[in-house]
Amino acid sequence: AGVAAKLPRLAAWTDTLRRHGGRYDALLAGCDGVTTPAVRDGCEPVYHQYVLRCADRDGLKAHLAGRDVASGVYYPLCLHLQPCFAALGYSAGDLPVAEQASREVLALPIYPEMTDEQVEYVAASVKAFFGAS
Repeated sequence: AGVAAKLPRLAAWTDTLRRHGGRYDALLAGCDGVTTPAVRDGCEPVYHQYVLRCADRDGLKAHLAGRDVASGVYYPLCLHLQPCFAALGYSAGDLPVAEQASREVLALPIYPEMTDEQVEYVAASVKAFFGAS
């Protein structure tokens, strides 16, 4: 459907994404090994993506796949290391915080049509990786 057909649904979709994101936040709170998205006071995230950080991102991704949970790594390589920016002269190690983040970020499934049960299953699957219940 075109943009004009989707626009009337945008507010409801955004509300649903915020609810799902808040549910992930609550379910994953206190789960050692995971950092959930930070939201500044006075801000309302849309949760187009729900990205967490985990030192063993690839292990978590494989664990989730084994439980039929899709996840994604949207930016596996920092911008300063992308071939299209090679002329800027940056090398690996120049921006260590960004490079660490690119190794740790993982996007969990989030979309308006998700059910509460699906959100709970994904969160339980993440927690199971860390031995939490």
